[in-house]
Amino acid sequence: MTTGGAPRAGAAGRLPGPAFPAALLAGLLATGCGATGSAGASGTPSPSASASTTPPEELCTRIVAHWSREVLDSTAYGDYQSMGLSNGQYEILRTVVDAARAAKKRQGADAADELIGREAAEGCARRYRSGGPTEGPWQ
Repeated sequence: MTTGGAPRAGAAGRLPGPAFPAALLAGLLATGCGATGSAGASGTPSPSASASTTPPEELCTRIVAHWSREVLDSTAYGDYQSMGLSNGQYEILRTVVDAARAAKKRQGADAADELIGREAAEGCARRYRSGGPTEGPWQ
């Protein structure tokens, strides 16, 4: 662009008209950008979306194990919301960390780390066994 003047034509010698962005947007919306997990024309998820979705118990296990390892040597747990945990996941974390601290004293850091992975998976599997919490979004 020139200062104070009209835009100059690009290498092709023409500028895209106002219809170009709208047409591009419409095309992207119609095709779903070709991304995995995009919704189809009916608005329902495509089969690839459900196939690539991580189950809630696996997400729970990952985040609880991560934060359990982070707070293992700390004297405080921190705020569950800042960790991205629900209240129920935070309860699992507290149980896991308490057990891991005891295991670390008795058997060492490797045993505590193994326990964290196992206990987080078991706690999250119990929590999501029936399809997830139903008492509210904070649970």
